[in-house]
Amino acid sequence: MMPGGDDGSMTLTEWQQTRLGEISLIYSGFAFRSQDLGGNGIPVIKIANIQNKRVRPECADHFPEELCTEKLNRYFLHPHDTLIAMTGAGSVGKVGKMPNVSGRFLVNQRVAIVRPDNSRCNPAFVYFALSQNFYETKLYALGLGAGQPNVSAKQIGELEIPFPPLPVQHRIAGILSAYDELIENSQRRIRILETMARALYREWFVHFRFPGHENHPRVASPLGEIPQGWEVCTLGDFVQFKSGFAFKSGTFTVDGEHRLVTIRNVQDGAFNPESDSRMSELPKKMPPYCMLKDGDILLSLTGNVGRVCLVYGGPFLLNQRVSKLVTVEAFDWAMTYCMFREPEMRIKLEQLSNGVAQQNLSPVLASKMEFACPPRELRQRFAAQAEPMVRRIVQLYSTAQNLRRTRDLLLPRLLSGQINLESNHATQS
Repeated sequence: MMPGGDDGSMTLTEWQQTRLGEISLIYSGFAFRSQDLGGNGIPVIKIANIQNKRVRPECADHFPEELCTEKLNRYFLHPHDTLIAMTGAGSVGKVGKMPNVSGRFLVNQRVAIVRPDNSRCNPAFVYFALSQNFYETKLYALGLGAGQPNVSAKQIGELEIPFPPLPVQHRIAGILSAYDELIENSQRRIRILETMARALYREWFVHFRFPGHENHPRVASPLGEIPQGWEVCTLGDFVQFKSGFAFKSGTFTVDGEHRLVTIRNVQDGAFNPESDSRMSELPKKMPPYCMLKDGDILLSLTGNVGRVCLVYGGPFLLNQRVSKLVTVEAFDWAMTYCMFREPEMRIKLEQLSNGVAQQNLSPVLASKMEFACPPRELRQRFAAQAEPMVRRIVQLYSTAQNLRRTRDLLLPRLLSGQINLESNHATQS
């Protein structure tokens, strides 16, 4: 309970509630035409970018600069905006905030922009208040209907959040922002390490500028010219595609200790550790490899095929339509991750996919895909440099997740007044 006093602090019973729409401007993003979106221009934030209470800055779609007009000004993301997913089962109500990254971003339709009035409230406090799971659950319940869940900007605006005086909001926001800064620092280091590892892969194995390449003239092959000493192999010679198990949804439980990884957990270069599917008992016929551990490489086989990520925060169970990539040689682990993260690899996997309603990738067909395989010694040299980077990436993901959990445990205690903000212990977990 917060103490009352001459310093302006208030007891919990004196804290007010206010409707979000009274302190914020709230509206949906812009309805871009799909034919206007492409790979170049201003990145467009969509619902899929909202993950783990943050907005991922990596965007698949971009809007051309030359098509920007004055009417789009209000749809550019502001630094203090909070975004909320307005549509989709498993997505409605998810809240996110963009980390401190440079550049301009546009917001797509069905993503709500919550723009607090910073003369009346602390925008970071508003974000932290909304990021409580309670509001996600409440919005999802409001959005349930005959089709897929949807909420409106008006419904979001009617949410009531705790509203202490501004000095208290500033203190709470400062404590929680310190955790977010540590999380973002881990994310920045991840981006740097991934950039370094993938750049090294491209230099050696795409552009063929590996150490000593001058002594390896190009020779003809079914794939075109490759360095002398390299071989044309199939992916199946290099890596095994281990498909997930067909778990029965009827055996799922709300609080089971075993968490399942489904297709929606595999994002493009990012693993989503949030799992709504759980089990209390393991099926007897489940292959041992379906027990996932940190550092496992996952590949999506359905829908947006070819997405690759690294597991962290395990253990998890591998569900169907997701494949685990297991290298034939253990030292090829980092090379496999970098290889499958290449855009060209994803395009090739998409071309192998079939299906009228949605794409489906066959592990059997993927195993037959040919590629230029470097000699064993060169792959080992690459592993010596790249594996420590990729291992560190997995560790940083886990560090960020632990910080996130600590922050999320602290969050409701701060917002309910259980922590004395005048105490030096306020920032302790």
